[in-house]
Amino acid sequence: MSINPRQVAAEVLIDVLINGAYSNILLPRTLNKSTLAPRDKSLVTELVYGTLRLKGRHDQRIASVANRPLAEIDPKVLAILEMGSHQLFEMRIPSYAAVSGTVDVTRKIAGHGSSSFVNAVLRSLTNSNDHSSEQATHPDWIISSYKDALKSDDEVTALVSANNRPATPTLVAWPGRSSVSELIDEGATPLTGTHFAASYAGNPGELEVVRRRRAGVQDYGSQLVVEIFAQTKNAAGLRWLDLCAGPGGKSALLSSLLDPQHDSFLANEISEPRAQLVKQVIAFGDVANSDGRSLEHGTFDRILIDAPCSGIGALRRRPELRWRRSLNDVKNLALLQSELLDAATTYLAPHGIIGYVTCSPHLHETRAQVRSFLKRHPDFSILPISSLPISDVDVANTFESAKLDDGTLQLWTHRHQTDSMFMAMFTR
Repeated sequence: MSINPRQVAAEVLIDVLINGAYSNILLPRTLNKSTLAPRDKSLVTELVYGTLRLKGRHDQRIASVANRPLAEIDPKVLAILEMGSHQLFEMRIPSYAAVSGTVDVTRKIAGHGSSSFVNAVLRSLTNSNDHSSEQATHPDWIISSYKDALKSDDEVTALVSANNRPATPTLVAWPGRSSVSELIDEGATPLTGTHFAASYAGNPGELEVVRRRRAGVQDYGSQLVVEIFAQTKNAAGLRWLDLCAGPGGKSALLSSLLDPQHDSFLANEISEPRAQLVKQVIAFGDVANSDGRSLEHGTFDRILIDAPCSGIGALRRRPELRWRRSLNDVKNLALLQSELLDAATTYLAPHGIIGYVTCSPHLHETRAQVRSFLKRHPDFSILPISSLPISDVDVANTFESAKLDDGTLQLWTHRHQTDSMFMAMFTR
C-alpha cells in the first residue's frame, strides 16, 4: 500500500501546530524514516514548511469563506484546510487535485463529517478572489519589531518576503574532521566568504559526512558569529566556555577551531537531552549539564552566550515560531538573557571577553540588552566587532551592511541571506 504524501504532511502539521513539535526536527526525522519517493518527499517538505510560513495568509482566506469563526473549527481540520489553501494558491497543483487530495486526507484523519466541511470551504476558495496580504504571514508584533529595528517600510517588506522563501540547507565542515571539498564530493555547493560552509539542495541527513558527525547543518550566520568569536584568540592556553550550548551547532564549530593541546573547552547546557547532543558533536572538551546562571566550574577567558531568544530571526527555517511566540515571551526571554549575562561576569577571568549572540533582531533582545548590560556593569565596555582581525572570513561587504554604530553586529535575512543573527562582545 502506497504512502499518501499529503497525509504525511498533514500529520506533521498537526503535530507542530497542536502538539508543539518543531518542524525542523520532526520533518527531517519523518522523511528519513519514510519510504516515500524523492518527488513525494519534496511535496511533503513544501506542504509543511510552506503552510507554516503562510499560515496567517491562509487563515485570512479561510475566514473569508468559512461559515464559522476560525476558533470554532477543529484545530486538526484547520491545519488541513491551511494545507489545502497552500496547494490552491501557492503551488502548481490543479484545483481538482488539491481539493480531492485534501478532502481524502481529512476523511482519514478527522472523519466524513469534517471532510464534507473541508470540501465546501476549499471549493469556495477555488471560486473566490484572493485578497490576502503578505504581511499577514507574520503577527503584528513581529512586523512592529522589524519596523523599530529597520526604520524602513521597504526593508520590512523585503524581510517579510525573505522569511517566506525556503532556505536552502547550509552545511558546515568542522575543521579537522571534514572539509568543504568532501561536502562538494557529496553534491554540495561551496559558499564564498568562508572555509567551512556549503549549501545543499537535498536532505542533509542523506549525506555520509553528516551521518558520521564529521560535518553538520548550520546557517551561515551562525557559523559567522562563531568564526568572529574565535578570532578573539590572542594567546595559547585560553579557557573557553559555551554557556548555552544545546543542541551543539556553535559548540561543534568553536571546539573545532581551538587547539586541544593548549586550550580548554567546556560546553554547558541546562537540558540533559540537549547536553547529550552536544557530547556527540564537539571536537574535544567537556560537557556540563547545569543552569548557566549558577555554573560552578571556575573562571574562563572567553565565554560565548548563545542566549535563548524568540528565534524570530530564523523564520525561514523555523516558520512555526512566528505563531508560537508572543511579545510577552520576548519580555520573559529578555530577563533570562540579562541574568545569563550577569552570571557570565562572575565566571570571566580578568581581561576576558563575553560574546553575546541571539537569533533575533528584536531590540529588547539586542541593542537594548547591550545598553542595559553596560549600565549594570560600568566596568565593562563594548569590544567593537569590526575591529577584530578577521583574516579567514571575507566580511568586508557584510560588515558594511551589518555593523552597527555601537560596535555590535546585526545580520538580516533579506540583506545577507542568513538568519537575522545579532552579536555583541564585552570586555573589562
